[in-house]
Amino acid sequence: MNKMKTSLCTLAILVIAASCSKNDQPPIDPPKVTAGVYALNEGNFNGNNTTLTYFNFPSGPAITDVYKNANGSGLGDTGNDMIVYGGKLYIVMNVSSYVEVADALSAKSIKKIAMKSTGSEPNPIQPRHIIAYKNKILVSSWDGTVAVIDTASLNIEKSIKVGANPEQMAVYGNNLYVANSGGITPGYDSTVSVIDLASFTETSKIVVGKNPTAVTVDAAGNLYVGCTGNYADIGPKLVKINPSTGKIVLSVDKAVAKLIYYNGMLYATGGYLGAATVQTISPTDLSVVASNIVSDGTTISIPYALAIDESNGDVYVGDAVDYASAGKVYCFDKQGKIKFSFSTGTNPNSIALVKK
Repeated sequence: MNKMKTSLCTLAILVIAASCSKNDQPPIDPPKVTAGVYALNEGNFNGNNTTLTYFNFPSGPAITDVYKNANGSGLGDTGNDMIVYGGKLYIVMNVSSYVEVADALSAKSIKKIAMKSTGSEPNPIQPRHIIAYKNKILVSSWDGTVAVIDTASLNIEKSIKVGANPEQMAVYGNNLYVANSGGITPGYDSTVSVIDLASFTETSKIVVGKNPTAVTVDAAGNLYVGCTGNYADIGPKLVKINPSTGKIVLSVDKAVAKLIYYNGMLYATGGYLGAATVQTISPTDLSVVASNIVSDGTTISIPYALAIDESNGDVYVGDAVDYASAGKVYCFDKQGKIKFSFSTGTNPNSIALVKK
């Protein structure tokens, strides 16, 4: 009976909402965010259907599109990356070409930072990935730049020229490492840019292999880069680089899409070319330690997002399912047993924790 009442109420709400035009939909009071997890769902390319799901610890509920609820409008087209930093939520919108800045505890919009080229006729520069460093936000964009955004003014202070179509980034010490994929450039790129974070200038490039996209660093500063190859005669590989010499010290044939170093281990998803599991890899010799971190039989169709709670070792995995249906986020403990899961929008590709 209670389930029937709930279903009827839900149906009534949907009918009323459908009778209103998009412009007539006011924001809904946002949830009280205390501690939980955000999932950015990129939607479909050119589908203008990016959503932001919020799950409240410890048992929910999950709000399918908390951003639209809080602001009365959607995010736009192809959300590509997201972080929580300094009480703010930063969301990279690739096709819409802006960075959304929202309050992390309410998802209320604070500012949209347009990501466009300079000059008399500014063009979208397609931002891709984001990372924080000492009250600055650094955003890679496919025009071959990394933007430096001040977290107080929320203005772009500098644009740093790097390689072609930069993707993921990592920080160690005073250096930023940027994977230059050349993903939409004939011949691809094959370098990682090294940026001095004191002067925000590129100091060198390290040659790693065709189409580098994923990058992370360990506690000693060793650099790990996942290279996708050219999808033809050059296959994917994972390389380890000595930061002092800038030389490759190890290389294995392995496809990596998301790559995180945590507590003496590398965690990786395989992406389009690799295994459909989250694996652990030894930083010492790049051998596979566990072919699947899941130990309780939980099935993940397409591991698309990866995050780790450094306070307890919980591993979060976003499942794209089939790239068209609603996705799902799973949380596993250190033993690989599921703690909880929740449904999301289409293609959850980024996960960010928020703790008040």
